[in-house]
Amino acid sequence: MYLWKRMLCLLVLCVCTTQAMYGQTRSDALVSPDRLADTLSSVGSSVRASRQLESPDESLLSDEERRKQRGLTDIRTVFVPKGQWIFGGTASYSTHTNESYQFLIVEGIGSEGYNFRVSPMIAYALSNNMALGGRFIYSRTLLKLDNANLKFGDEETGTDIRIKDFYALRSSYQAAVIWRQFIPLGQNKRFALFNEMSLTGGGVQAKFANDSPVKGTYERGYTFSLGVSPGIVAFATNNMAIEVNVGVMGITYNRTKQVHNQVTVGRRSTSMMNFKVNIFSVGLGMAFYL
Repeated sequence: MYLWKRMLCLLVLCVCTTQAMYGQTRSDALVSPDRLADTLSSVGSSVRASRQLESPDESLLSDEERRKQRGLTDIRTVFVPKGQWIFGGTASYSTHTNESYQFLIVEGIGSEGYNFRVSPMIAYALSNNMALGGRFIYSRTLLKLDNANLKFGDEETGTDIRIKDFYALRSSYQAAVIWRQFIPLGQNKRFALFNEMSLTGGGVQAKFANDSPVKGTYERGYTFSLGVSPGIVAFATNNMAIEVNVGVMGITYNRTKQVHNQVTVGRRSTSMMNFKVNIFSVGLGMAFYL
């Protein structure tokens, strides 16, 4: 950045040295010690001033300059350029079926069900290495439990708890506004860290039924949350990348209304502030940078 100042100092040094050696007239053949000392002193002062400009005192730096020194806003490495669109998301699906299965003290498990979750995402880079966008999250869970026995002790004096004809269906839908800041790993444009902040709101519906004749419960509620999810992104091709993130902190509020057999009404509200790694929020997804 200050290369031109160094070149100027060297040029002045050469001119002054030449003038001191040859003199302003043809009769001067010796170098004046005093003049040469003054010249070298002035050049040394210029070099020291240039070094001070290159390495300023940290106490005199602004907050923006300190962030640049830490590498959090390295303008030399543009990982996501301004104006780029990001499309991506995550999806998962799993099923299970049990027939007369035994797990520890639970015997004769007969059940089936599935878990489905999809989360598409779209974002736009407002500036270099910073993007703003949205995410939609939908999940659905089903569990049908035909039979299960919970036994404690022996057959004569023990306790036997039987569960049968249990049905549970739960669906949730959420929309989130997300903000991402990318931190390139040095000069590498293939790997980068990112921090994602999200403001999420949505609703949930659930149905529970058991026994014969059937007794049913219907739930409906809503949830709001503010979370922070750092992660890492790695480009597999020029436009396609793999992303991994995990929730480390957040604030969540839930409120649920429950109606049992269309007669009894109950309500529940919960709030939680979390400042730890949530292993259940680990996400692995794919994104396209276009």
